[in-house]
Amino acid sequence: MSHDAYEAVIGLEVHTHLLTRSKLFCGCSTEFGRGPNENVCPVCMGMPGVLPVLNRHAVELAVRTGIAANCEIAPRSIFDRKSYFYPDLPKNYQISQYETPICKGGYIELPGDGAARRVRLVRIHIEEDAGKNIHEANSSLVDFNRSGVPLVEIVSEPDIRSAEEAGAYLRELRDILRYIGASDGRMEEGSFRCDVNVSVRKKGASEYGVKTEIKNLNSFRFVEKAIEHEVARQIEVLESGGKVAQETHLWDPDREETRPMRSKEFANDYRYFPEPDLPPLVVPPEMIDAIRSSMPELPAARRARYARDYGLSAYEVGVLTAEKDTADYFEAVLPGLKNARTAANWVMTEVLRVSNESGKPIAQAAPPASEVRALLKMVEDQQISLNAAKTAFAAMCKSGKSADATVAELGLAQVSDEGAIAAACDKVIAAEAGKVAEYRGGRDKLFGFFVGQVMKAMGGKANPKVINEILKKKLAG
Repeated sequence: MSHDAYEAVIGLEVHTHLLTRSKLFCGCSTEFGRGPNENVCPVCMGMPGVLPVLNRHAVELAVRTGIAANCEIAPRSIFDRKSYFYPDLPKNYQISQYETPICKGGYIELPGDGAARRVRLVRIHIEEDAGKNIHEANSSLVDFNRSGVPLVEIVSEPDIRSAEEAGAYLRELRDILRYIGASDGRMEEGSFRCDVNVSVRKKGASEYGVKTEIKNLNSFRFVEKAIEHEVARQIEVLESGGKVAQETHLWDPDREETRPMRSKEFANDYRYFPEPDLPPLVVPPEMIDAIRSSMPELPAARRARYARDYGLSAYEVGVLTAEKDTADYFEAVLPGLKNARTAANWVMTEVLRVSNESGKPIAQAAPPASEVRALLKMVEDQQISLNAAKTAFAAMCKSGKSADATVAELGLAQVSDEGAIAAACDKVIAAEAGKVAEYRGGRDKLFGFFVGQVMKAMGGKANPKVINEILKKKLAG
C-alpha cells in the first residue's frame, strides 16, 4: 500500500525558558554561559530543609504567554511534584503543574495566504527545568546551572499533519514568545526546545495510532527531519505487518534517524501529588487585566497591517517582522516619509546588512532611526542622491554623527541649480558632436551616455531629474 494512504498525526510539547533574571524558586541567576555549577544554591540543589519561594515575574510571563495564545487563564492553579530519578534532577522530583495548569485551551494560528489554520492547545503550565548531563568518553558530568530555571511547557493538541506544518507552528510560536518578551527563543542555548509526538493512521480513520515521542529537539530542521523519518518508519512497520511500540526516541542528527531511548512513561509513573511547600497559585482578575492591557501587537497582526497599510509584499513583510527589533526600527524610520517602501528597502538592505556584518543588534550597529529618517528625507527632497545617502550611512555607522553633519562634512549635497547644470550640458554636447548627431538620427539609447557625462562633469552631485529635463530639451534642438 502506498504511503499516500496514511496520514501523520502530530502533537508538540514546547519547553521555553522564561526571561527572568532569577530562577523559579530561588534567587540564583539564570544567566547562560557561566562556569559549571556557578548558578546554584541549597534551594535549587535540593538540600534538606530548604523551601521554594515562587518568582512572581515568571507567573506574569506565563500569563502573558497564555493571553497571546488565546488561552483561558486559571484564577487558581496548583503546583505538583513530578517524581523521577535522573542525575540531573537533584531533588529527585520536579516542581511542575499537572491537573490544574495556569493556562488551558487556546490556539496558535499558522501564517499563510489561504484559510486560517489553527493548532489548538491543550494547556500551558509552569515548571522548573532540570540540570544538564554532559557525557564524555569515560565519564558523565552534571551541570546544575539550568536546574530551577523557570519555563513554561506549551502542549498542543494532535492537530498537526506534516513536518512542514510543525515547522510553521514552531516558528510562529517562537515569534510570539519573543514579541511579548516572554522568552528569547534561543534554540542553540536550549531555551526553546521541543518534544514531538508522532503517530500514523489510514486516511479517513478516526482513531489515533500508537505514538512515538521524540525528545529534546532544538532546531526547526531537526524537528522536521525527525518527523519525516518517524512517519516513514511507522508506515513501514505497519505495512510489514508489525505493530508500532509506544516508546520514547532520540533523534540522531548524524545518521538522520530516530532510535529508541526507553519505553514510554505514563502519568502514574511520575507519582504526581500537590507540592506541599507551595500554596495554590491565585492570579487575581486585576493582574490578568493589567497584563492584557500591556500586551504588544502580535506578529500576525503586524504582518497584516504592513501588507494592508504599506502595500508591502509577503516577502518584505516577512523580513521586517521576523524580529520585533527590526519591525520597531522600521516603524520609527517611517514618520514624515512619503514612501513606506523606500524605508522598508533601506531597513532590509542597509540596516540589516550592518547588523549582520557586525554581529550586533540594530540598536548598536546602525544609527538611530530618526537619523536614518532624516537621511531618507533628504533623498525624497532631492537634496542628496541615493548613492550619496549610502555613503553617508556608512560614515554615520562609524562616526555616530547626525545625517545633516555627515552630509555637510562629506560634501554630498546634490546640485539642482538649473544654470550650472545647463552649462555642463552645453559643454558635453559641444564635446560630443558626433554622438549628438547619432542620437538625433535615432539612437535613443545614447541618452544615458549624455546623462553620465554630465553627472561626471559635475562630480556626481547633480540632480538626475534636472539633468534629464535639460538634456532632453537641448538634444531635441
